[in-house]
Amino acid sequence: MIRRPWRRQRGDAAEARVQTVLEDAGFRLLHRNWSCRLGELDLVMQRGDELAIVEVRQRSDSGFGSAIETVTAAKQRKVVAATRALLARSPELAALNIRFDVAGVDADGAVDWIQGAFDAH
Repeated sequence: MIRRPWRRQRGDAAEARVQTVLEDAGFRLLHRNWSCRLGELDLVMQRGDELAIVEVRQRSDSGFGSAIETVTAAKQRKVVAATRALLARSPELAALNIRFDVAGVDADGAVDWIQGAFDAH
């Protein structure tokens, strides 16, 4: 596998940008890039009794569609599975109202944040 550090740097920058937007909306970061054998959760944020699991996507060119459109059903299943693993390890989070958000960051840094973008199946 070819490693592309510039890609990881861009991803980190996009996650930081989305984290700032959510913090400005009153959320606090619980986990960033939380991972287990089932997958990775980009951002796990809490505001009161809300727990937002946020999948962050970034696109440098919108010619092939928006970043948000790249969150496939398979990716949604991985995020849900990883969330279940997180909740098993941190059962106090299971009492919160959990939702799955998607945030897309475009080339100029604008964030498109969709709250409740998909449900657990």
